[in-house]
Formats: sequence, C-alpha cells, structure tokens
Amino acid sequence: MHVLITGGTGLIGSALSKQLTADGHQVSVLSRQPAKVAGICGASVRGVGKLTELDGETIDAVVNLAGAPIADRPWTKKRKQVLWDSRVTLTEELVAWLGQQTVKPSVLVSGSAVGWYGDGGSTPLTEDSASHHEYTHTLCDAWESAARRASSHGIRVCLLRTGLVLASGGGFLQRMLPPFKLGLGGPIGSGRQYMPWVHRADMIGIIMLLLQNPDCKGPFNANAPNPVTNREFVKTLGKVLGRPAVIPLPAPVLKLALGEMSRLLLTGQNAVPEKVQQIGYQFHFAHLEAALADVVKT
Repeated sequence: MHVLITGGTGLIGSALSKQLTADGHQVSVLSRQPAKVAGICGASVRGVGKLTELDGETIDAVVNLAGAPIADRPWTKKRKQVLWDSRVTLTEELVAWLGQQTVKPSVLVSGSAVGWYGDGGSTPLTEDSASHHEYTHTLCDAWESAARRASSHGIRVCLLRTGLVLASGGGFLQRMLPPFKLGLGGPIGSGRQYMPWVHRADMIGIIMLLLQNPDCKGPFNANAPNPVTNREFVKTLGKVLGRPAVIPLPAPVLKLALGEMSRLLLTGQNAVPEKVQQIGYQFHFAHLEAALADVVKT
C-alpha cells in the first residue's frame, strides 16, 4: 500500500511509519518540516509539506494522527484555537482534498481520544456508551465528525479513541518520570479517576489491523483491556521504578495552576476496547506492570 500519515513524526506516527516500511509499504508523511521526516520516520519515508504535492498519486490508505499536544499548557482561548485548528480544521482540509482525488483511498484511520466520553467516572465505557458534555467531548466530537465525512466519498472510516500511550522517549509518561524517580510522585486529586492506557506496540498493532480489515469502521477504544485508576497507576509506576509513590498532588493546586485543563488529570474514563477485542486483536501488553517495565528505563 501507499499510506499517507499526518502527524507522522510524533510518538505514534514515527513508530507506525517504521512498521509500515518494514512490512514493505510505501509511506508519505505530511509535515510542517518535511526535510526532517526521513531522519525521524526512516530513510525511505517521503516528507511532504502540502497535500497538493500528492495530487494525482494513488493513496491506498490514510492515517490521520495530527494534533497539537493537549496537555502541554493551559487551555486559554488562543490555545483552544490551536487545538481545534490542528485537529478539526486539518481533518476537514484532508477530507476535502481526498474528495478531489480521482482515485480515493479505501480507508481513513483518524485520531480521536477517550476525552470524547468526557468524565465517565468508574462506569465501564464501550464504543456504544454515551458522552458527558464538556470541552474534550466538544473537541473530539467535531474531530470525529470531520473524519466521518470521508465516508461520503466511499472511504471506510475508523476512529481511534486513545488514552495514555506508553512509550520510551516521549509522551505524557516521560513528563511524569522525573518526580517519580526522585520518590516525589503520588496520586493526583482523589486518585479514583480512571487512566485508560495502551502500550505503543499495541497502538501500532491496532492501527495495522484497522487498515487491513475491510469490516472495521466507526469508533474504536484503542486502549489496553485493563484500565486502572490513577492511584493504581502511580502505585505500579513507583513499583517498577523501585520508588515510593505516596506524595499526593491536591486537586486545588492543579485547578489553580492549570485552570480548565486540570480536568484532564482530575477526571477519567474507564474505557474498554470492546470492538478491538471482538475483531480478534491480541494485546501484547494487557497489564500495566508489564507495559511500564518495558518502556521505563530506571
């Protein structure tokens, strides 16, 4: 296949590019810095700065992973616009471009997040569960809606509702590690909020399966089958690091420092990968301790 990836230089996209090329596929990555793509994604991966550079070429599949980091800084009005433009607007532009191509891809696998559900409490959430209205739902729902429009062009659409992706060398976990390695980590707020997680190897495996299975469409909870609470997560991380993890981070402190964005850390989703398991995906890392041990370097 010739696969186009947006957000291909990120934590998931770079690993996906390498897996696809190892399997013999051709990969093009849309990037604001196309000259750097080969160095990050692999020598045979082509970087393009604009979609129009691919006009007239046959694209067999698209993986849309673009999106500015959602937890890097407080959600000011300006930051929310960046989050919207990098997800919703980019996806709208991508789908419009796909619709203009004479030969259209068979499938679009597009990013989303468990934030679509909003604060789910402790209730197990499948892909059929209802959402709780708040900012993350509004953003993810618009993102998904933009991707779904590709179906009007005869393109099969799969939506990835992801949580915390565990990988060495990047992502949210790497920002957690410094205080935990010093023995200063601990639960956030009540610690009862769920943290759906997935090892990056399984994230790649799920995407590959969705690309190749013509029966797959709609939303998929791209998370390991054993989500844990924040308290369980930090306890396990402390165990893997051989450090205590008992110093709490009070909710009022987070709310004061981060404002509305603090809800990312103080609320959660007990999201379970019902559809992924129904189609037969076998997780390499189904349990948190093994996943953390694989990616955390002490």
